[in-house]
Amino acid sequence: MGDHEEAGGAATSRVAFLGLGIMGSRMAANLRRAGVELSVWTRTPGKARAWAAAHGARAAATPAEAAREAAVAITMLVDGPQVEAVLLGDDGAAAGAGAGTLFVDMSTIGPSATRRIGERLATRGMRALDAPVTGSSPRAEDGTLTIMAGGAREDFVQAEPLLRAMGELVLHVGPLGHGQTVKLINNAVAAANAVTVGQALLVAAARGVDLDALVRVMSAGSGASAMLALKADAMRAHDYTTLFKLEHMLKDVRLCLEEAADDVPFPAAAAAGEVLSAGYANGHADADFAALIEVLERDAGRRLQ
Repeated sequence: MGDHEEAGGAATSRVAFLGLGIMGSRMAANLRRAGVELSVWTRTPGKARAWAAAHGARAAATPAEAAREAAVAITMLVDGPQVEAVLLGDDGAAAGAGAGTLFVDMSTIGPSATRRIGERLATRGMRALDAPVTGSSPRAEDGTLTIMAGGAREDFVQAEPLLRAMGELVLHVGPLGHGQTVKLINNAVAAANAVTVGQALLVAAARGVDLDALVRVMSAGSGASAMLALKADAMRAHDYTTLFKLEHMLKDVRLCLEEAADDVPFPAAAAAGEVLSAGYANGHADADFAALIEVLERDAGRRLQ
């Protein structure tokens, strides 16, 4: 991350970071390591103070307080309603920010919500960039996320040093909302691939195939995928230590299907959404989405060993 040293430059000044969950806390830590002066806020009482004390940042009591004097305000939250409330609600960040502030939303909320929030910010003389990320918590930890940004080119240029402190591949992919579209399509493909990996393991197990051999061959051949590398062992071990929550993957797939519905079908994503929905209903919402294997095992009438 050779660009990290640029992140704390005068072009960015103080940065507000709103949301210190599994991903946000790690992303904000990378900004601090890059020398960025941060004012942080998160919903859980006391969490921002503890994080700020550990990382040399300033804790704020409200989003408005965090955004005061910030040139850039970054959000990393759960969904569209939460982003809208944190930015535009009572004591929201926009209430404390000055005209010209750049709001960079790194949450995954869908392009429609992104554009709606961007329009409301614009009426206050503020700017918006959507910059969702792909990569689970280990990549957030070491600053190697992939970040796809949508918005005006000049806004991307301003935010780019900050984004490069958190990500390895950072791309400007088009106008506001296009970052969301690219992210949703990517995650829908990932979900479909994860379901396919689980089904493949179950078919092989039913035929008595050595699963170690299967995974090695697939990994070296045309069946290779990130989901095979990341989730096959977790599925086989039934280890659902949370890297990316099943409920969050389900949200992303549903958002993708909502965007695609009016134009083209996406049956692979729809099928993955059904499996994730069943996993959610069966109590795996907070587990890693590798827990979708539980649904596939139930349907197959067998359990991986």
